[in-house]
Parts: sequence; C-alpha cells; structure tokens
Amino acid sequence: MRAIPVLLCLTAITLSAQRPPENEFIRQGVQLDLQGKHTEARTAFQKAIDTAPDPAAKANAQRAMAMSWAFEGNCKKTTEYEEMVIDYWKTQEKDAPDRAFYQQGEMADEAARVCIDHGDLSAAQEVYKRGRDLGMKEPGISPARKDLWDYRWEHAQARIAARRGNKAEAERHVAAARSILDNMKQKDEKLYEQQSSFLPYLTGYVAYYTGDYQTALEDLQKANQRDGFILCLLGMTLEKLGDKTRAMETYRKAASINGHNPPAAFARPFAARKLGEG
Repeated sequence: MRAIPVLLCLTAITLSAQRPPENEFIRQGVQLDLQGKHTEARTAFQKAIDTAPDPAAKANAQRAMAMSWAFEGNCKKTTEYEEMVIDYWKTQEKDAPDRAFYQQGEMADEAARVCIDHGDLSAAQEVYKRGRDLGMKEPGISPARKDLWDYRWEHAQARIAARRGNKAEAERHVAAARSILDNMKQKDEKLYEQQSSFLPYLTGYVAYYTGDYQTALEDLQKANQRDGFILCLLGMTLEKLGDKTRAMETYRKAASINGHNPPAAFARPFAARKLGEG
C-alpha cells in the first residue's frame, strides 16, 4: 500500500530516491494525467519508454505508464506494465538482492492496490499474494522485513473481505495484522512506526465497508489526512452519516492533492466526479 507517500500501499522504504531521474516526457505525462488528459499522457510515457537510455530508465517510464492506466481504473493494463517493471528488477537479483526482491513485491502491490480500489477483488487478491511471495524471496531477509510482507498481506485480505461483505473474516485479518505489527515493534522500531500509521486506515476501511460508519469516521480521522484515497473514504463516510457539507469539503481536499501513485490515481477522478455531482 505509496503516497504512500502514499503508499503505495504500506511502503516502508522511500522508493523515489531509488528511481532514475525522470526525463521530460515523464514530467509531461504526469502533468497531463493530473489534468485528466490520460490518452495524451500515455503518448508522452510511451516516448519516455522508447527513448530510455538504459533498462533502469525504461522501467521507470513503464512504472509511470502503469500509473497512467491506474487513473482510468484499468487494473489489467496497470498490472501489465507493473509486470514489465518486475521483469527489470529480476535482472538485478544478483547485484542488488536487498532491493531487487523488495521492489518486485512493491510493484505487484502497486498493481493490486489499483485493482482493489476499482473493485476487481479477485485480481487484487491474486496480485497481492504474488507481491508477498516475491518480497519473501529476498535472500537473508530480516525478521522485521518478513513481518512487513505478512502485515501487508493481512492488511490486503482484510480489505478484500470487507469489500465482499464478510465482516467476520475481515476482522480476523485485522486482528492478525495488529498482532504482526506488535511483533514488528520488538524487531524494528522505525519500521513499526512507519507501518503503524496504516492501521487506522485499515480499521476505518473495514468499518466503512461493513456498515459501521461511526467507527469508520473515528478511525479514518486518525489516518493520514494528506492521502487522497483516505480523504475520499472519509468523504464517503460523511455522506453515509448525512453530512454532505463536510463530505464535499473533504472531496475538495482530495481533489487538490497531487501525486502519480495509486491513492492519487483513485482520489483525483473520484473526487472530481463527486464535486461535479454536488
């Protein structure tokens, strides 16, 4: 799960510093996506792919292309391009195993996040599991890093179960995620602090999709208020509670948050539609 900055869904390491510098075509494409011009954005990203000076730069452009498809809620195309990025990281397994396997799992989780956010729950479950399995292949993986992948997997399963209306199963996975997080604290305090912020997002998400809107409101207000997806979920909760004025205010905040990642890819189009309806 970054904005994570965002998440991409539960990101523990700042990956932007690991990317090659973005070229002009990628910058153009990002701006076009933020303007809602996704076809034009993908033309720019394709130019970045075609003119990439090396495999790392090409993978960076392919990841940007994946996010462009995410802005249109296309789980299949997002996954297709993230798989290309995974293929690049497979070539790095020998020289940089500590990064290569983590990044493979991260790219799968990015694709899975887009799938779940747009309702393709079966694909989301499959790709989230793939992300965990890829990440766990890291040679000499630390106990805390193992906890990270298990935590992400339980987090994902809880959200998927909640979306399917299975409250009991969702709560079992929430309890498992909480237990893993507690164990992580004993192994890596910094990683624990990074990941603990995703717990109120999880409990608020599960509460919303299982119909407990008051709990959802309380928990989502404790989550990252700079995350566009969380703001949209908070707006949806306020609507369910009959507070449309505050909901619209929340959607306006969500629509103003820039980012080229799964949370923004969901939030900006969704919030724009809500504001148009309002």
